[in-house]
Amino acid sequence: MTPARAFCDACADDHRRPPMKKRVKRIIGWGLFTLLVMAVSSIFVADHLLPPATGRPSHALPLSDSDTALDRELAPLLARHEGQTGAIMLPDGIDAYAARAISARQAGRSLDLQYYIWHDDLTGRMLANEAWMAAERGVRVRILLDDMGIGKMDATLLAMDSHPNIELRVYNPFRNRTGLMRLLEMVQRAWGVNHRMHNKAWIADGRVAVVGGRNVGVEYFSAAEEFNFHDLDMVLFGPAVADASKIFDDFWNSEAAIPIEALNRKPQSTIRAVLAQIQEEAKSEEARRFLDRMDTSPSVRGYFSQSLTPIWSEGVRILSDPPIKWRGDERENWLVEHLVGDIAQAERAALLISPYFVPGVDGTERLVGLSQRGVHVAVVTNSLAANDVVAVHGGYVRYRKTLLEGGVRLFETRSQSDVKAGSSLFGSSGASLHTKAVLIDGRRGFVGSFNLDPRSANLNTEMGVLFDDPELGAALFKEYRHLTAPGLSYWVYLNDDGDVRWVDRDTDPPEALKVEPDSTRMQRVVANVVRWLPVESQL
Repeated sequence: MTPARAFCDACADDHRRPPMKKRVKRIIGWGLFTLLVMAVSSIFVADHLLPPATGRPSHALPLSDSDTALDRELAPLLARHEGQTGAIMLPDGIDAYAARAISARQAGRSLDLQYYIWHDDLTGRMLANEAWMAAERGVRVRILLDDMGIGKMDATLLAMDSHPNIELRVYNPFRNRTGLMRLLEMVQRAWGVNHRMHNKAWIADGRVAVVGGRNVGVEYFSAAEEFNFHDLDMVLFGPAVADASKIFDDFWNSEAAIPIEALNRKPQSTIRAVLAQIQEEAKSEEARRFLDRMDTSPSVRGYFSQSLTPIWSEGVRILSDPPIKWRGDERENWLVEHLVGDIAQAERAALLISPYFVPGVDGTERLVGLSQRGVHVAVVTNSLAANDVVAVHGGYVRYRKTLLEGGVRLFETRSQSDVKAGSSLFGSSGASLHTKAVLIDGRRGFVGSFNLDPRSANLNTEMGVLFDDPELGAALFKEYRHLTAPGLSYWVYLNDDGDVRWVDRDTDPPEALKVEPDSTRMQRVVANVVRWLPVESQL
């Protein structure tokens, strides 16, 4: 072939081959089209892509007056308060851990544990060991965890599940446990995996229930070195505990609860190693120091000396969203409807505590309307520096000025760590405030998992304690006063020019701050960008 012919053939090949830019555009175009098809299809087939629920149905075990230590301790007490539920507020992290650990040690029949997050850290493994030791005594243990909140804990969960008296199920899980296939499944099931189980409940023998805002992890139990949440649970015993057991059974037997053994397998050597690690850490010096703090807690000492004074009330109930909330059936039974209804009936005061607060247009109008009717409306939420989810703060900022103009009082909690918690766009690990509560007219209230934001209202399942009792109202008001104290929060107001200002009441004299306190420039930029993005429904 002559050089001239070879040159002409090469030119012809170049002419037939699409230019590089066109090839790249085609690849990107087909990739985006594929992702779009997968995302759209998830809306219609998400339920069919959920792994099948293969677990056998089971239910709460019948109560007895004397079979277990908790039966013998509580049956006579409940007989003296017939029809009433005993309740104790747990704002302290050490006390909250103690309520779970002690009830597990006293249990002789069953433990039913339901959580959004269970960290594989010191307190997570210590409480796992408490559940294991209960199972060793013959206690039936059922553990239901949300798949988004357990990280890479499959080995630990399978180790727990290996005990004949422990069964562990995962809510709305991924078929693919790791890697690229899990990411592709997240896209394919985008509509379905966006719905999570945010419930938190610890139920022992059907006698004691711990319900509230805390997940399981060191930051929830005042055991973290750098950062701990302000949070709130209630420990209950009496008729309302049956509500918690019924809720647990509904979730446990739903099509969204999948046995962990159906999702993953691990060799016996790995399971034995994990169990050995859990049991060894439970005896470690670090665990001993934490347990010593628990033993010296006034509340723990009060329990063992039988000097605790619970509040007895007939006005206590536990409510939850339905297990398959995303289908939108019977919305009148959703928790948000009960809370919105209670808030709307406020006559004197509506005090709201929510770490993530995105009221939306309707919520803002309702709160402003209450204020203009003469109701004292106040909200405690995280400041930008204390909020680990910058996107949520951006959603809140959209309504902040309107709320202030309408007479709603706002308090933003300070960052409680010298070391900045890891802020992220949508993550959740380091906010100062984690308490989720509502107090209406000093006596009607809520303590639970529900944030006052669109995600809690429409996407996640939520759970909590509703009460109508002046003593419980006074206990919750005490926590509200604690959170709004000068050392814990800034008071937010509008100056004469209509600009947002933050009052640092912990200085002498108090100082008015012009920018979001303790925040970085990058945090402020991201929050302002998110403020204008169409992502509010996901916050």
